[in-house]
Amino acid sequence: MTVDDGDARAPGYMPMVRAIAMPADANADGDIFGGWLMSQMDLAAGNLAARAAHGRSATVAVDGMSFIRPVKVGDEVSVYCELLSTGRTSLKIAVEAWRRARGETAEQRVTKAVFTFVAIDSDGKPRPVRKTT
Repeated sequence: MTVDDGDARAPGYMPMVRAIAMPADANADGDIFGGWLMSQMDLAAGNLAARAAHGRSATVAVDGMSFIRPVKVGDEVSVYCELLSTGRTSLKIAVEAWRRARGETAEQRVTKAVFTFVAIDSDGKPRPVRKTT
């Protein structure tokens, strides 16, 4: 996962989420709301957290959220995730969102952050992360 704010290449693996930014997700100037973008990132990271924790997990923190450039209506947004670390009950996941304008091939990073999740049981209480063998 890249860490600079330049136009590096998107990660070479499949995104966890892909979505098209729609008019209902934009402000009056046609820029997509940061909250919509953050929710896409949370969905993607939650997908990876569920896989890595082998079950339910909850977002407990978002660190270093950086909005680098705007997303426009019609852009394809791809969200990439990488598991950084696993604790006893927690997981840290690096998340990057990239945009591709409609009809273009070039992608640009638009947002990045580190999401922390806690594995939880059916009562919503923290539980140990099951390690794969």
